[in-house]
Amino acid sequence: MPPPADIVKVAIEWPGAFPKLMEIDQKKPLLAIIKEVCEGWSLANPETLALQNADATNFYITEKNRNNIKNGSILRLTTSAAQMALQLHERIQSSSMDIKLEALKDLANSSRDITFAQEFINLDGISLLTQMVESGTERYQKLQKIMKPCFGELLSFTLTAFVELMDHGIVSWDTFSLAFIKKIASFVCKSAMDTAVLQRSLAILESMVLNSQDLYQKVAQEITIGQLIPHLQGTDQDIQTYTIAVINALFLKAPEEKRQEMAHILAQKQLRSIILSNVIRSNKPINDEMAHQLYVLQVLTFNLLEDRMMTKMDPQDQAQRDIIFELRRIAFDVECESNNSGSIEKRKSMYTRDYKKLGFINHVNPAVDFTQIPPGMLALDNMLYFARHHQDAYIRIVLENSSREDKHECPFGRSSIELTKMLCEILRVGELPSENCHDFHPMFFTHDRSFEEFFCICIQLLNKTWKEMRATSEDFNKVMQVVKEQITRALTIKPNSLDQFKSRLQNLSYTEILKLRQSERMNQEDFQSRPILELREKIQPEIMELIKQQRLNRLCEGTCFRKISSRRRQDKFWYCRLSPNHKVLHYGDLEESPQGEVAHESLQDKLPVADIKAVVTGKDCPHMKEKGALKQNKELLELAFSVLYESDEYLNFIAPDKHEYCVWTDGLNALLGKEMTSEFTRSDMDTLLNMEMKLRLLDLENIQIPEVPPPIPKEPSNYDFVYDCN
Repeated sequence: MPPPADIVKVAIEWPGAFPKLMEIDQKKPLLAIIKEVCEGWSLANPETLALQNADATNFYITEKNRNNIKNGSILRLTTSAAQMALQLHERIQSSSMDIKLEALKDLANSSRDITFAQEFINLDGISLLTQMVESGTERYQKLQKIMKPCFGELLSFTLTAFVELMDHGIVSWDTFSLAFIKKIASFVCKSAMDTAVLQRSLAILESMVLNSQDLYQKVAQEITIGQLIPHLQGTDQDIQTYTIAVINALFLKAPEEKRQEMAHILAQKQLRSIILSNVIRSNKPINDEMAHQLYVLQVLTFNLLEDRMMTKMDPQDQAQRDIIFELRRIAFDVECESNNSGSIEKRKSMYTRDYKKLGFINHVNPAVDFTQIPPGMLALDNMLYFARHHQDAYIRIVLENSSREDKHECPFGRSSIELTKMLCEILRVGELPSENCHDFHPMFFTHDRSFEEFFCICIQLLNKTWKEMRATSEDFNKVMQVVKEQITRALTIKPNSLDQFKSRLQNLSYTEILKLRQSERMNQEDFQSRPILELREKIQPEIMELIKQQRLNRLCEGTCFRKISSRRRQDKFWYCRLSPNHKVLHYGDLEESPQGEVAHESLQDKLPVADIKAVVTGKDCPHMKEKGALKQNKELLELAFSVLYESDEYLNFIAPDKHEYCVWTDGLNALLGKEMTSEFTRSDMDTLLNMEMKLRLLDLENIQIPEVPPPIPKEPSNYDFVYDCN
């Protein structure tokens, strides 16, 4: 007979004693269990003791997380979190350096546990640590010459404990003094600083900037980009990662008017070339966190183009019109005529003719072409850059097209405007960086004007593809679709340089794109005849029911969801799952990401499905309306959904990925009797429907299909028939 579900068999350790095997009744209070364990070892004062996991985490067992204990777990009887916090609070103030150092080591390790962290914070432990950093370092520095390793360790463990405690989100970042900020900034600005101290200091500065606009102002006054740059020139990738993270945080939180100024400073300090040579082209492989920070920097850099992208051209602005005159002058090698040269009608006619050759839609007043946003003035900026920096290619394209028949002409002006808009869409200019994306492109770090150079390569590609397709003006949109496909396919290989990107595009000619399309099309059966369409319609409800059952089964298994915080390095989790009878949602907080499913019994909260009124997604979710600009990015909106119940109560979710988002929104809609409309449902429907169609259309005449799979044959008596190739 299996043991009751509430009984868990564990081993419990105590220093100096043999481990004890015992059965824990999960219905009993935890204090009663600890008392029972203490009696077995004849230990006094059970109220000062507690149980914790005897693994790498050493997390305390509490009434909240006790249901995570599994059969076979090894626990340890130890000092309670409150008692441990009190002891460490006293020991870190010891006058003995050795005692202080050991205490800070223990504190840094224990602070990862939220149970201990809460107790230590209740003793005003954060204030104590900040005071030690502010005032204690001067005293330690007197000893630094004779005890340099000890000083570095003391400070390192102090800052590590501080970071771990703050990552629990119990204390607000706005509570810290300017003296503390100055001290942390001074550790970053010093040329020779202990690596661990530097790493923690950079992490603290990043969190300060991201969590408080007031602290951003203070940090920005204390530290400059020039003081951060040297940390990128070292070989420690963790230090480099934290440094770029601080730069990104300062960039992200800077007011709109200061971002261009900051970008100018970054260019002056040659940040791009330093990152290229010391990070991207270093001998070490780039880890995920570094890839994410490079991606964020790439996005923030391209977002500087948003202002020009969303600025309409003013047809009355003479300075802006002069740019168009400059394009005409370079293309046709003409100087601006004086007002007295020829009649006004003659000059207008000449301008109209030249603007037509340049490919503008409005031949009379091309400024009107740039009133469309996006791409606005950004398109004109790109055209001028191309004309000035790639003059030969620019003149060749304009003259080539002006010598063709009107219908075969590739309009340079119109093409440039649409291409700029397309490139902004591909690079997602104007969107905030995604939290989990690592999609940076090394080639964009190889040039100070990478977007403009990217445009110059692509406009030449467009002209080449136009000729290969023998396109006419009616084919403009088709050409743009092919060019977009060429660019996106070339970007997938992550070229290391713009030249590599250009070479890849050379291999992706229009003919090659047609071959790739044909090859992909051949992998998909085309069922378009009427009898087959009727069969598909007949099968579809069965497949939809199958998908519905799969979604509900996945909800029964449950999913671990992440709580959103401004720091990416310390995640908080909660778990939600549907009961097997599909009537109740069980959910509750977790201290760490679980390995496998979490039992219903360990999830404290319940929500009856009958109480659910609606499921809302994206911007309609209350937790998306509450979040600040940092979190209001497209990716989070695409993964957010909320369950509305009772009057105005919500259960808010951020799915770990798009697949889980679709599974949960589909499953919840199925529970409410609504249609499942996610893109994964459509994809699953297509896949399963095509498989079923192929099975039903197989030529199975006179072929007996068994009800059960054939038996696996017995192993042979020997393997003498096997030929050894060696």
